[in-house]
Amino acid sequence: MKRQRAERGGRRAERLAAWWLRLKGWHILAMRARTPVGEVDLIARRGRIVAFIEVKARATDADAGIALDDYRLRRVIAAAEVLQHRYARPGDDIRIDALFIVPWRLPRHLRNISLG
Repeated sequence: MKRQRAERGGRRAERLAAWWLRLKGWHILAMRARTPVGEVDLIARRGRIVAFIEVKARATDADAGIALDDYRLRRVIAAAEVLQHRYARPGDDIRIDALFIVPWRLPRHLRNISLG
């Protein structure tokens, strides 16, 4: 039951993140794009930028800050490498972003994140 609730919450956060990005001028290319090496929650384009976006919903800002660890980020990067040929055009800038959803806060979009 707890897993199902978490799954519903994750899907809700991804829909909210997609709408937030649309309001900011992004075009959503895919949601929950799965590969054998990992999954990307959202793939979005704005101009010549294609962003592979990991969405994390957490109860507090502090929890959101530690939600994306190196292991999860590596899986997103690996999945993006598999998927980029499908979504990016020659000359596009490709990046990995994160979008954090916290109750009663505007979504926080971290651009071009890397392993730390």
